[in-house]
Amino acid sequence: MQYEIKGSPLPVVICNVDAGESIVTEKGGMSWMTTNMSMSTNAGGSFGKAMSRMFSGESIFQNIYTAQGGPGQIAFASSFPGTIKAIELEPGKNIIVQKSAFLAAEPTVELSIHFQKKIGKGLFGGEGFIMQKLSGSGTAFIEISGAAIEYELAAGQQLTVGTGHLVAMDDTCTMDIEMVKGAKNVLLGGEGLFNTVVKGPGKVTLQTMPLINVANMLIPFMVDKN
Repeated sequence: MQYEIKGSPLPVVICNVDAGESIVTEKGGMSWMTTNMSMSTNAGGSFGKAMSRMFSGESIFQNIYTAQGGPGQIAFASSFPGTIKAIELEPGKNIIVQKSAFLAAEPTVELSIHFQKKIGKGLFGGEGFIMQKLSGSGTAFIEISGAAIEYELAAGQQLTVGTGHLVAMDDTCTMDIEMVKGAKNVLLGGEGLFNTVVKGPGKVTLQTMPLINVANMLIPFMVDKN
């Protein structure tokens, strides 16, 4: 598979596949394609895997698009302003991503559920109790709200991240939460009660404009003033 990511601030990834090659996406993920791309819908594995995708915020069913009779092309557009990032997976190298970040992938990539081991991390950290794990081998594409900023953390190195800014990390990283210190900071700082702390080793990907921040900015303009 060959691909090209184009456009800004609403990008699209255009995938060119050879005859017989396939690509997987969630229900409704396809934007356009050549007429020789055939679609089949299934649960993407066992019933347990299908249910795990549902709990992680994705559709139970997956659509598989396959080029028939020759090379084909298919495109997947981002659903919000930001960035599409390609992730190259290999056995033993798993990536944990924010739920609903998955866009599309080669069939050799497996999408499964990832629970935070401590409920508090999900309830207060802002990244959600349930995240997604990408494993296997091949190329996967994820959506990022705003620009993507990457850090390579050394073993034991820590990074404090505001609510919603963590979008992906190697599964060698660990995530915890910390409460903002000082009553004055909590009441007047405007940053909330908790931050997420990511600990290396591994790569961390952050997003500059979490959707929750966009929603909060729009709320004052949506209030009925009558």
